[in-house]
Amino acid sequence: MNNRSIKHPRLPGWKRLTFLLAVSGATSSITAGAQTKTLTSHVPAEVSGLGLQPVGQLPPETRLNLAIGLPLHNQQKLNGLIDQLYTPGSPNYRRFLTTEQFTAGYGPTAEEYAAVRQFAQTNNLEVFAEYSNRLVLDVWGKASDIQRAFHVNLRTYNHPTESRQFFAPDVEPSVDASLPISHVGGLNNYASSHPNMHPVNPARSATSGTSGGSAPGGNYRGYDFRNAYAPGVSLTGSGQIVGLFEMEGYFLQDITNYEAQAGLPHVNLQNVLLDGFTGNPGTDTNGDAECSLDIEMAVSMAPGLSKIVVFEGSSWDDILNSMASQSGIKQFGCSWGFSGSADSTMENDFLEMEVQGQCFFLASGDGDAFTGALMGPDDDIHIVTVGGTTLTMNGTGASYASETVWNWGYDPPSWWYGGGGYWGSSGGISTRSSIPTYQHGISMASNQGSTTARNVPDVALTANQVWVVFFKGLAGSFGGTSCAAPLWAGFSALINQQAGNYGLSSVGFLNPALYNIAKGPNYTSCFHDITTGNNFSAGSPSKFSAVTGYDLCTGLGTPNGQFLIDALVPAYAGVVWVDYNYTGSTQNGSYDAPYKTLASGVAAVASGGNIWFKTSGSSTETLTITKAMNVNSAGGSVTVGN
Repeated sequence: MNNRSIKHPRLPGWKRLTFLLAVSGATSSITAGAQTKTLTSHVPAEVSGLGLQPVGQLPPETRLNLAIGLPLHNQQKLNGLIDQLYTPGSPNYRRFLTTEQFTAGYGPTAEEYAAVRQFAQTNNLEVFAEYSNRLVLDVWGKASDIQRAFHVNLRTYNHPTESRQFFAPDVEPSVDASLPISHVGGLNNYASSHPNMHPVNPARSATSGTSGGSAPGGNYRGYDFRNAYAPGVSLTGSGQIVGLFEMEGYFLQDITNYEAQAGLPHVNLQNVLLDGFTGNPGTDTNGDAECSLDIEMAVSMAPGLSKIVVFEGSSWDDILNSMASQSGIKQFGCSWGFSGSADSTMENDFLEMEVQGQCFFLASGDGDAFTGALMGPDDDIHIVTVGGTTLTMNGTGASYASETVWNWGYDPPSWWYGGGGYWGSSGGISTRSSIPTYQHGISMASNQGSTTARNVPDVALTANQVWVVFFKGLAGSFGGTSCAAPLWAGFSALINQQAGNYGLSSVGFLNPALYNIAKGPNYTSCFHDITTGNNFSAGSPSKFSAVTGYDLCTGLGTPNGQFLIDALVPAYAGVVWVDYNYTGSTQNGSYDAPYKTLASGVAAVASGGNIWFKTSGSSTETLTITKAMNVNSAGGSVTVGN
């Protein structure tokens, strides 16, 4: 899992900066006659568009972490490969690349990486992390050196919507035209990150949903989620890894306590510490509810995971690039929101994930319907955006009953909760991305969606009354699409386990296949279609409502267990299925109607063919087998013969 080298720990003051006003400073000028290029998207639109006036200059000794992004090669060829990877019947269908193959074919060259490294060192910027895909070079340096290197002044401004100051360059940065640099993350801190989760507010006069779970107060935890969304599914995520995007740490004891209280097995955790994070599970002072929630949700949906890899850092560019560099991890969950827009480095990372058969699940946000630009990368066409529902279960977390859109309405302020707000499943129409091919043919006639722009979310999962153990033994009920994204990452691990059981590759980026299912006759058997509720708020009283089919509250809906898994990873031709525990009357050796005896399977399978046992069991049959065949177990331990 080592894809980066670190030379320096976190630098003092890197995260919270005290701005000194009216500090003078100047940058070097570009040498006359030099061929230069100007980079884009580093001056916030609020500075250039609103005409915000600086109130000071970033002190020259201030140390900053920068993520210098390099461009991809062969973009047109890459786009063609993506089409082939996700088109059934193509010779390249799901023949995904490794990180090494992607880098060799589409990434920056070793020489280009070395040139950027030399540029940084020449300008007194010290390299503290390198990545195997060569898309990002992490450096740190003083503001004075950064200004000189990129020909900018770093000014300070009063944020127009938040009670803080931010810094940003006064002009777009410029570099030598020969340098393969496409973006420099960290040149401004206008945008902020936040978790998409909220504790249930004790100031509310009533509960936020229903009382159907097995945790205290009827909240949901552990096997409740599998009982609702994967009932009877024997897959547990065995052999799979889930990666989690985090901007804080966790306490290991919270995770083990949750697993014990919920009756779950312990899943191994591994940390990838970025940007100087020194998270030490069990002692990490950054540990809080968000990271614990994400881990606990992934374990709940996929309790047999090989491990969960927690990527902890402060930079979206760094975390995403580290994830993309780990092609062995096929599903990622992110519960964090970002108030800015996705930069070119983020976009390159999402493209790499798609080509490597990885799927990134991002929480859609908790502010109800978007009325303007969507936040962060929510509308990127290469990721799965996940909305939220309020779940009702039968019994005490026994089985699925119904769902509606998660929407709390207005939450008043409280001592525990902080300021009030309108909280519900976010959705909306992109102002930046055109409608992707996979959304073509999805009816927008009754859902107020767009036929020309990207619509979000894509899917949904539980986002209400979720029980979390966090911060050294605290426990409580939470809501938010933060719950839904890691649950989908766990569900994806079940899908990819089935693919592995069949000897197939991972399913990769799910949206093309999910929307294809939605356009076909099996939609209602593969998804719980959410048709009640809305994500209205005071600022948006008429957008959007849940409708039959796709909507901008919960997307296509929530997963319906084995039906959806089988639609995404069907048994390939020539496989004969046997299930000693099968109780149905019709038997034809298919997945849905398997034989009850090994003798039936042996008689039906072709020489050199495959027999799969669907569930665990045993047989006392005595057979003489005279032809070659492959015998496999998909659902647990199986005993064959005497």
